[in-house]
Amino acid sequence: MLVETWNVACEMAPFLLLGFVMAGLMRTFLSARTVEKHLGKPGWWQVTKASLLGVPLPLCSCGVLPVAASLRRHGASRPATLSFLVSTPQTGLDSFMVTYGLLGPVVAVFRVVAALVSGIVCGLLAECFPAERHTGSQSVEADEDLNGKRPTFWEGMQFGFVTLARDIGRAMLLGIVISGLLTALVPNDYFAAKLGAGWVTMFVMLLVGIPLYVCSSGSVPIALAFIKMGLSPGAALVFLISGPATNAAALATVWKLLSRRSMAIYLVTIAVCALASGWVLDQLIVSMNTDVLAHEHSMMPAWLKQVSAVVLLVVLLPSLRPKGRSV
Repeated sequence: MLVETWNVACEMAPFLLLGFVMAGLMRTFLSARTVEKHLGKPGWWQVTKASLLGVPLPLCSCGVLPVAASLRRHGASRPATLSFLVSTPQTGLDSFMVTYGLLGPVVAVFRVVAALVSGIVCGLLAECFPAERHTGSQSVEADEDLNGKRPTFWEGMQFGFVTLARDIGRAMLLGIVISGLLTALVPNDYFAAKLGAGWVTMFVMLLVGIPLYVCSSGSVPIALAFIKMGLSPGAALVFLISGPATNAAALATVWKLLSRRSMAIYLVTIAVCALASGWVLDQLIVSMNTDVLAHEHSMMPAWLKQVSAVVLLVVLLPSLRPKGRSV
């Protein structure tokens, strides 16, 4: 179990560390005010921009809520806000790098496309179905800098390696440990023998993913373990979409922030797009004759992976400290 857990950490560490760097650079050069001013008008282009802007941001399904609340208060339309809420937690620069490192370029790119498309679909549905009268509170406070002051490079790196690492650290470490345990304890092809393939397995993964709170990066090693146990890449993708994008707290907040109808659109869009994306990915994998588990970065020396894993642990372990405790 320890060996498998360490192997997962070594495989993902270089890419997650690079993701933290890229997230810090984005924090430095892309302000919340810049994002907000492009999302205020109705229409498909605003929805598309909201989804495009949300895809690379390193925010989980709970972390995105205060940002979305701020966008809404500063004039973002309801469809654009929903589009942002759907696309943002599914992926980010950090999770893209981890997905690339563990599952290969096909799944990594397809995951980004699925997040983008599902965000656009949700926003367009919100355009077609206006909200009922809603007077709910929008009291969630934003954690973004809205005063127009651009963070320095050092502040950006602090965000990537301290703030972001603290936010996702527990979920990431848990995901690594779960992946190691599942790989070591559950026989290969276990799920394939028990569940088979196709829509039934994808629906089971959807039911598993929707109520859970798992970040987009932390879900990747778990998905890798599922694939090793016989799940198709498409079924794993259903988990990768539904797990990070939804949880009970997120659903309740969307209801409160926007409306009951908005919450229903949000949930249905994620469920349908997750199932459709999983089916399309499986067809693509078959047509390309690609083996996800055969993917490995042979050009990366073992020592670099191991050093990166040690650095990653140093970065993530402080997230285990109780939040109220001073350093």
